[in-house]
Amino acid sequence: MGQDEDVAFHPTVVFDGPYWVHDFTQPRPEGWQAPTPYSVGRYDEHRPSMYTTALFGGVRDHHVGLDLGAPAGTPVHAFGPGHVFAVTVNDEDGSYGPTLITHHRLALPDEVGQPPSGTATEFWVLYGHLSWESISKWVPGDAFEAGEVLAKLGDEHENGGWPPHVHVQLALSAPEDGDLPGVVAAEDRLAALTAYPDPRLICGPLY
Repeated sequence: MGQDEDVAFHPTVVFDGPYWVHDFTQPRPEGWQAPTPYSVGRYDEHRPSMYTTALFGGVRDHHVGLDLGAPAGTPVHAFGPGHVFAVTVNDEDGSYGPTLITHHRLALPDEVGQPPSGTATEFWVLYGHLSWESISKWVPGDAFEAGEVLAKLGDEHENGGWPPHVHVQLALSAPEDGDLPGVVAAEDRLAALTAYPDPRLICGPLY
């Protein structure tokens, strides 16, 4: 699949070639790798058997962000203008590792793949699994423009232990302590989908 260039905002990760859309609803064979260097992990997806560390308590396995996979060091771009809200490291095993949260007041599309509606909305975006070196320059309040490089993807040794990717998550309330629950328990799914809208509203209709 190729990246759709007809989107409202700048691509968060520029895929330099085709990409693979994961289906994590079924366990993958040990050692399986995506057939392309670039990949997408879906929003609102039940992922049994993936989240095995103590952080998830054995019950949180419903993904409420969007994963954009690429080689370590790949730039993460600002989809639009905004300000830095928080720069932190979530260092629990299986967590986000280096994390950047941005703050925006912009019009969002009403539906994925549509142009912005014209009414400004206040929201925050969490970017997880980054490299610390790439985000250590930022301090809260720093401004940036659409297309500016915000960060780079971290390697497994610092990104929480995951194959290189960025977890993108929208929030309609200010995140606390530089963190958001990227996966939730099944009984919390509907509330989470309201609190954390589909990141494809800013990343485009990638699937």
